[in-house]
Amino acid sequence: MEAFIAVAAEPATLAMLAAVFVAGTLRGFAGFGAGLVFIPVAGALIGPRAAVIVLWAIDSLPTLPILLPALRHADYRSVLPAVLGTAIAIPFGVHVLATLDPVLLRWGMSVVVVVLVILLFSGMRFEGPRRRASAFGVGLIGGVLGGATQLSGPPMVVYWMSGTEAAARIRANLIVFFAFGTVLSGIAFYFNGIFSAESLMRAAIGTPVYFAALMTGQRLFSLASERAFRAVAITLIVMAAIVSLPVFDGMLRPQ
Repeated sequence: MEAFIAVAAEPATLAMLAAVFVAGTLRGFAGFGAGLVFIPVAGALIGPRAAVIVLWAIDSLPTLPILLPALRHADYRSVLPAVLGTAIAIPFGVHVLATLDPVLLRWGMSVVVVVLVILLFSGMRFEGPRRRASAFGVGLIGGVLGGATQLSGPPMVVYWMSGTEAAARIRANLIVFFAFGTVLSGIAFYFNGIFSAESLMRAAIGTPVYFAALMTGQRLFSLASERAFRAVAITLIVMAAIVSLPVFDGMLRPQ
């Protein structure tokens, strides 16, 4: 209990909760984006490996209220091949997480975030045939990113946004895809010894905040303009990616 209280009182943990709320709100609204906001900021505050584990934990069971309705609307002809590709590639990403230098990994995560956000913002789309093989290939890319950084979503977002599906279908596909990915990542994390008691304690502290944010985001999905919200979300994501670069550690890390 003393260790839990000590972790909860750390300035880095308290600052992390703000990122948890923003990430959860975006996830509840759009079905994706939690990692884009949370990983860069939390990676600077508590380290990239701890950030990945915290996000994995808070984005598991607390997402059931948005997962259960999505199960009825997802396109499994596209989702399941993507999940298969992700399952094959996740162990490679987890190996990168376990072995790469933390500072180098943080630089890589921030660069990936900025590039993918630019792609989403620019309107660039995947224009190839929408076959099971293409979904599988994009899933491979997402799996490597997901295992290393919990950022498996952007490739799938770009892919599914390229079609004619309604926003509700795309959102459902992403939510179901992430649910499978969470299970696969957890298995890979366990066998690679990535979990730590301190990270799980931080996750326990952040879970109630994340759950409340998910419900807030789901409510906003039915009220807010998609165009306006996307503009705000992309702005937040870009700011998070830039501010969390290692060169800004003096601002984010308590001295």
